[in-house]
Formats: sequence, structure tokens, C-alpha cells
Amino acid sequence: MRLVWQLLAVMAVALVGQQGVAAAQGNPWLTLAVGVLTAVVALVVYRWVVRLTERRQVVELGGRGAVLAGVGGVLLGAALFGAVILNIAFLGGYEVHGLGSVPGAVGFFGFTAAAVVTEELLFRGILFRIVEGWTGTWVAFVLTCALFGLSHLANPNASAWGVVAVAVAGGGLLTAAYVATRRLWVPLGLHFGWNFAAGGVFSTEVSGNGTPPGVLDATLSGPAVLTGGDFGPEGSAYAVLFCVLTTVVFLWLARRRGNLVPLRRAARAARAAEADTVATLRR
Repeated sequence: MRLVWQLLAVMAVALVGQQGVAAAQGNPWLTLAVGVLTAVVALVVYRWVVRLTERRQVVELGGRGAVLAGVGGVLLGAALFGAVILNIAFLGGYEVHGLGSVPGAVGFFGFTAAAVVTEELLFRGILFRIVEGWTGTWVAFVLTCALFGLSHLANPNASAWGVVAVAVAGGGLLTAAYVATRRLWVPLGLHFGWNFAAGGVFSTEVSGNGTPPGVLDATLSGPAVLTGGDFGPEGSAYAVLFCVLTTVVFLWLARRRGNLVPLRRAARAARAAEADTVATLRR
């Protein structure tokens, strides 16, 4: 029941925010304002619905160290995507022609803020966290990474390989970051840094959603295995390699910190949590 209530609450914000961002297209400052507002409202609604259905402090969005964790995630995400572009450029597949559109980057900032925050709350904050409580870390990791990849299948230039790459590289990296820290700030920052670097800075295709006008006027060319083709650099072999390596580091940290949940412990915790949720909703 808590899974359903939490998903419905955040999905409602995501849907309204998506409509608002779409309506603001063409006005970068309005897009920025609507996107940031959507992100803030989504965080507030998540806190509210988790407190209502689980009767606990929302420690995964705790304020202590949040700025440092979020900024660190942004820098790591941007650095990872920068490494992908650098390797593609080394082989002649990425060429900068000059400066692009700063207003375009401003609007993309708002679009990215709304999309990233709602996706992270849905996939890491709700789906992974609750499913992990039922099945343990590894089953939840595989299931939610697969769902994260499949959620990109409806994108205009999606491909089977792109979906697999997002599931393995993106879903794996972001979920591992949550498991290692048990907070949402690092995966939120990572996701934002990666996506904004892709579209807002390097002006490349973002998950098959088109090429936004970013800070740089640039083009990608070359074999799809290196550039990601129409899906964008997220489908590049470099992206998969770098993200998988970083995922391994986060999972290693998670194991050292004792953050991996075995199935048996998860089953006991799930029964207790569901009983508390039912009792709370009946009041």
C-alpha cells in the first residue's frame, strides 16, 4: 500500500510538472522556473507521503551534508560524461564549431531539474527502497535497473541497445550510489550532472530525446558503438564502461559500510513496515 500511495503522489507531481515544462517551451526563463518549482514540489510531496505512510523521519533526504553530497554528485556526473566526450573526441567523433545557445542551456537546466528529481524519487527513493525491503539488495537492484531502462523505451530515438545501456550503466550507477550512501542526494546530483553536461553543455542527444541547444555548438559522428548513434552518448561503449566501473566502486563502498540488505532480513522488515502502514492509513 505504501508503494502505491508514494508512487501516485510523486507521479502526479511529475505529470503536472511535465505539462508545465512543455507549455513553457520557447521561453527559457519560464522553463527554468517551472522545472525548478516541479523539482522542489516533488521533494516536498515525497517527504510528506513517506512520513504519512511510514511514520518515520525521511532520512534519505536528510539536510545534514546534503549540499556537499549533491554538489559532489553533480561534479562526478559531469566528469563522467566529460570523460565519455573526451574519448569520442580523441577518435574524431565529436567536433565543436563554436558557442551554442546560453538561453537554450538555461531552459534545459529547468527541464533537467524536473525530470531528474522526479525520476530519482520514483526509481531510487520509492521503487528500489521499498522493493529492497521485500527482496534484499540484489534482486531489487536488478529489477529496478531493468525498469529504469525500459522507462526510456518510449523516447523518440530509443533503441534496444540504448535501453540496455541505460539500465546497466545509468540504473546501475545511480542505484549503487544510493546503496553506498543510503541517501538520495548523491544519485540526484549524479543524474543531474550527467544529463546537464550531455544536453546543456555538450549539446548531444539525451537518452534519445533529441539534441537540445547547449553551451557548445557541436556535432557527433562515427560508429554508433562509440557515439551511441541516435540515442546519444549514453549508448556509447565508453559510457557503459565508465559507469560500470564507477558502479563497482559504489557497490564496494556499500559492502564495506554494511549497506547491502540480505533477503532474510528484508522479509522481516517488510512485514513490520506493511503492518505499520496499514495501521497508519486506518487511523
